[in-house]
Amino acid sequence: MSLKAVFFDFNGVIVNDLALNSQLIDEILIKENLQPQKPQERQASLGQSDRAYFQQLLKRRGRVVSDEYFHQLLNYKAQAYVLELKKLEKLPLYAGVEDLIFQVRSYNLKLGIVSGALRKEIDVVLRLAKIAEYFHVIVTGDDIATSKPEPEGYLLGVDRFNQKYPDLNLQSHECLAIEDTPAGIEAAKRAQMQVVGVANTYPFHMLQRQANWTVDYLVDLELERVYEVYSRRDGQPTLPKC
Repeated sequence: MSLKAVFFDFNGVIVNDLALNSQLIDEILIKENLQPQKPQERQASLGQSDRAYFQQLLKRRGRVVSDEYFHQLLNYKAQAYVLELKKLEKLPLYAGVEDLIFQVRSYNLKLGIVSGALRKEIDVVLRLAKIAEYFHVIVTGDDIATSKPEPEGYLLGVDRFNQKYPDLNLQSHECLAIEDTPAGIEAAKRAQMQVVGVANTYPFHMLQRQANWTVDYLVDLELERVYEVYSRRDGQPTLPKC
């Protein structure tokens, strides 16, 4: 078994935008004359795609909209997200993101993103952070019908790598996922991937129960240790915790 590719989640792993997303969602609900989010709804949304979460919110509030209007709401939120980020003096990237990208590249590994966020939102962050060129495959909420914890996004990511690099012959068990929520960890594991849980959104002890490795911060992740475990030839060992 060898490690060939690393998939990053986006919200909660690359960019710290939880408060901004929550603010924009509430603004849309209020604009639609609907009640803003409840604390338990915000908590339940973590790890879900924007599409899935919006659908749930509207259903709970008894609002039925056409597919076209629903798409307009999602697009409005994405446009507002882009405008708000461009106003910031400093992009809210998590510490260690750029260093981890450098580590991944130093091992000649492919780098991808699997997220339920919309493509416009991901593109603007990667562009402003000047890291877009390093991600070979990006799967967004625009590409899939389901949401984490379903594994569809990760499986699509593997397929796209193989379409782009036919000689890679990438298998799911040759991938590492970096996630910040139980739903994201479950999605990657259901796709037969090993997972690093980073405690940006949930406490360390909650992620440790599910992830193969768990770290408090991205800067704590020692990719060398992970790579060595993948490189062993004695099957798939139980992975140590960071």
